[in-house]
Amino acid sequence: MSDSEWFRDVYLETYADLTRFVVRRLQPPERAEDVVAEAFAIAWQRLGDLPDDLGEARAWLFGITRRLLMAEHRADSRGRALSVRIVTAGPERTTSHDDLVATSVDLTNSWRRLNAGQQEVLSLSVWEGLTAAQAARVLGISPVAFRIRLSRARRALEQHLSHAPAAGSRSLATSAEGHA
Repeated sequence: MSDSEWFRDVYLETYADLTRFVVRRLQPPERAEDVVAEAFAIAWQRLGDLPDDLGEARAWLFGITRRLLMAEHRADSRGRALSVRIVTAGPERTTSHDDLVATSVDLTNSWRRLNAGQQEVLSLSVWEGLTAAQAARVLGISPVAFRIRLSRARRALEQHLSHAPAAGSRSLATSAEGHA
Protein backbone atom coordinates (compact mmCIF):
# COMPACT_ATOMS: atom_id res chain seq x y z
CA MET A 1 0.00 0.00 0.00
CA SER A 2 1.38 3.42 -0.91
CA ASP A 3 1.78 6.24 1.60
CA SER A 4 -1.06 8.21 0.01
CA GLU A 5 -3.39 5.18 0.18
CA TRP A 6 -2.49 4.64 3.85
CA PHE A 7 -3.10 8.33 4.56
CA ARG A 8 -6.50 8.09 2.85
CA ASP A 9 -7.44 5.03 4.92
CA VAL A 10 -6.35 6.73 8.16
CA TYR A 11 -8.28 9.85 7.17
CA LEU A 12 -11.47 7.89 6.50
CA GLU A 13 -11.16 5.98 9.78
CA THR A 14 -10.32 8.94 12.05
CA TYR A 15 -11.94 12.07 10.61
CA ALA A 16 -15.25 11.71 12.46
CA ASP A 17 -13.54 10.85 15.77
CA LEU A 18 -11.20 13.83 15.53
CA THR A 19 -14.07 16.14 14.65
CA ARG A 20 -16.04 15.02 17.73
CA PHE A 21 -12.87 15.40 19.82
CA VAL A 22 -12.51 19.01 18.67
CA VAL A 23 -16.21 19.89 18.94
CA ARG A 24 -16.21 18.90 22.62
CA ARG A 25 -13.30 21.25 23.28
CA LEU A 26 -13.71 24.21 20.97
CA GLN A 27 -16.00 27.19 21.13
CA PRO A 28 -17.50 27.91 18.69
CA PRO A 29 -17.82 24.30 17.52
CA GLU A 30 -18.19 25.45 13.91
CA ARG A 31 -14.38 25.80 13.81
CA ALA A 32 -13.90 22.08 14.44
CA GLU A 33 -13.59 21.14 10.78
CA ASP A 34 -10.90 23.79 10.29
CA VAL A 35 -8.84 22.43 13.17
CA VAL A 36 -9.22 18.85 11.95
CA ALA A 37 -8.25 19.91 8.43
CA GLU A 38 -5.15 21.58 9.84
CA ALA A 39 -4.29 18.41 11.77
CA PHE A 40 -4.53 16.33 8.60
CA ALA A 41 -2.45 18.90 6.70
CA ILE A 42 0.28 18.51 9.31
CA ALA A 43 -0.05 14.72 9.11
CA TRP A 44 0.34 14.91 5.32
CA GLN A 45 3.46 17.05 5.69
CA ARG A 46 4.85 14.53 8.19
CA LEU A 47 3.64 11.46 6.30
CA GLY A 48 6.87 9.60 7.08
CA ASP A 49 6.07 9.88 10.80
CA LEU A 50 2.53 8.48 10.45
CA PRO A 51 2.49 5.14 12.34
CA ASP A 52 1.74 1.97 10.37
CA ASP A 53 -0.85 0.74 12.89
CA LEU A 54 -4.31 2.34 12.68
CA GLY A 55 -4.70 2.63 16.47
CA GLU A 56 -1.29 4.24 16.80
CA ALA A 57 -1.95 6.54 13.83
CA ARG A 58 -5.23 7.57 15.46
CA ALA A 59 -3.50 8.38 18.76
CA TRP A 60 -0.79 10.30 16.86
CA LEU A 61 -3.47 12.41 15.16
CA PHE A 62 -5.21 13.04 18.48
CA GLY A 63 -1.88 14.35 19.77
CA ILE A 64 -1.45 16.70 16.81
CA THR A 65 -5.04 17.89 17.15
CA ARG A 66 -4.67 18.43 20.88
CA ARG A 67 -1.56 20.57 20.34
CA LEU A 68 -3.42 22.64 17.74
CA LEU A 69 -6.24 23.19 20.20
CA MET A 70 -3.79 24.20 22.91
CA ALA A 71 -2.13 26.67 20.56
CA GLU A 72 -5.49 28.13 19.62
CA HIS A 73 -6.44 28.32 23.26
CA ARG A 74 -3.28 30.26 24.07
CA ALA A 75 -3.73 32.53 21.05
CA ASP A 76 -7.27 33.39 22.11
CA SER A 77 -6.01 33.96 25.66
CA ARG A 78 -9.45 33.34 27.02
CA GLY A 79 -7.99 32.27 30.32
CA ARG A 80 -10.37 29.39 30.84
CA ALA A 81 -9.92 25.64 30.69
CA LEU A 82 -10.78 23.66 27.59
CA SER A 83 -14.46 22.84 27.80
CA VAL A 84 -15.97 19.48 27.07
CA ARG A 85 -19.67 19.06 26.45
CA ILE A 86 -21.16 16.32 28.59
CA VAL A 87 -23.50 13.83 27.03
CA THR A 88 -25.09 11.55 29.59
CA ALA A 89 -28.13 9.93 28.03
CA GLY A 90 -27.07 6.80 26.16
CA PRO A 91 -29.39 4.28 24.50
CA GLU A 92 -28.81 1.75 27.31
CA ARG A 93 -30.15 4.09 30.01
CA THR A 94 -33.67 3.38 31.21
CA THR A 95 -34.12 6.04 33.87
CA SER A 96 -36.93 8.58 33.91
CA HIS A 97 -36.58 11.97 32.29
CA ASP A 98 -36.47 13.70 35.68
CA ASP A 99 -33.67 11.37 36.85
CA LEU A 100 -31.74 12.00 33.64
CA VAL A 101 -32.07 15.75 34.08
CA ALA A 102 -30.98 15.61 37.73
CA THR A 103 -28.08 13.29 36.87
CA SER A 104 -27.05 15.50 33.97
CA VAL A 105 -27.05 18.58 36.19
CA ASP A 106 -25.05 16.78 38.89
CA LEU A 107 -22.55 15.43 36.38
CA THR A 108 -22.18 18.80 34.68
CA ASN A 109 -21.60 20.56 38.00
CA SER A 110 -19.16 17.88 39.14
CA TRP A 111 -17.34 17.99 35.79
CA ARG A 112 -16.90 21.76 36.08
CA ARG A 113 -15.32 21.32 39.51
CA LEU A 114 -12.57 19.15 37.99
CA ASN A 115 -9.44 20.92 36.79
CA ALA A 116 -8.58 20.95 33.08
CA GLY A 117 -6.04 18.14 33.48
CA GLN A 118 -8.58 15.87 35.17
CA GLN A 119 -11.13 16.62 32.46
CA GLU A 120 -8.56 15.86 29.76
CA VAL A 121 -7.53 12.42 31.05
CA LEU A 122 -11.14 11.37 31.62
CA SER A 123 -12.23 12.51 28.17
CA LEU A 124 -9.32 10.79 26.42
CA SER A 125 -10.17 7.55 28.18
CA VAL A 126 -13.96 7.63 28.22
CA TRP A 127 -15.05 9.63 25.17
CA GLU A 128 -12.15 9.12 22.81
CA GLY A 129 -11.71 5.46 23.79
CA LEU A 130 -7.92 5.64 23.74
CA THR A 131 -5.88 3.05 25.60
CA ALA A 132 -3.68 4.26 28.45
CA ALA A 133 -0.61 3.99 26.22
CA GLN A 134 -2.26 5.95 23.40
CA ALA A 135 -3.64 8.64 25.70
CA ALA A 136 -0.24 8.92 27.39
CA ARG A 137 1.33 9.53 24.00
CA VAL A 138 -1.25 12.26 23.27
CA LEU A 139 -0.31 13.99 26.54
CA GLY A 140 3.41 13.36 26.19
CA ILE A 141 3.67 11.35 29.43
CA SER A 142 4.31 7.71 30.33
CA PRO A 143 1.44 5.19 30.42
CA VAL A 144 2.02 4.76 34.17
CA ALA A 145 1.72 8.52 34.73
CA PHE A 146 -1.47 8.53 32.64
CA ARG A 147 -3.00 5.70 34.70
CA ILE A 148 -2.18 7.55 37.92
CA ARG A 149 -3.73 10.78 36.61
CA LEU A 150 -6.78 8.87 35.38
CA SER A 151 -7.23 7.19 38.75
CA ARG A 152 -6.99 10.52 40.56
CA ALA A 153 -9.40 12.17 38.13
CA ARG A 154 -11.93 9.36 38.60
CA ARG A 155 -11.60 9.65 42.35
CA ALA A 156 -12.11 13.43 42.17
CA LEU A 157 -15.19 13.06 39.95
CA GLU A 158 -16.61 10.38 42.20
CA GLN A 159 -16.01 12.57 45.24
CA HIS A 160 -17.76 15.54 43.60
CA LEU A 161 -20.65 13.31 42.55
CA SER A 162 -21.00 11.80 46.00
CA HIS A 163 -21.65 15.30 47.35
CA ALA A 164 -24.34 15.89 44.71
CA PRO A 165 -27.96 15.49 45.86
CA ALA A 166 -29.17 13.15 43.08
CA ALA A 167 -28.99 9.45 43.89
CA GLY A 168 -28.33 8.35 40.30
CA SER A 169 -25.12 10.34 40.01
CA ARG A 170 -22.98 7.80 41.83
CA SER A 171 -23.47 5.15 39.15
CA LEU A 172 -22.16 7.49 36.45
CA ALA A 173 -18.82 7.92 38.22
CA THR A 174 -18.34 4.20 38.52
CA SER A 175 -19.44 3.57 34.94
CA ALA A 176 -16.69 5.91 33.74
CA GLU A 177 -14.17 3.57 35.38
CA GLY A 178 -15.07 0.76 33.04
CA HIS A 179 -13.96 2.68 29.93
CA ALA A 180 -10.23 2.85 30.60
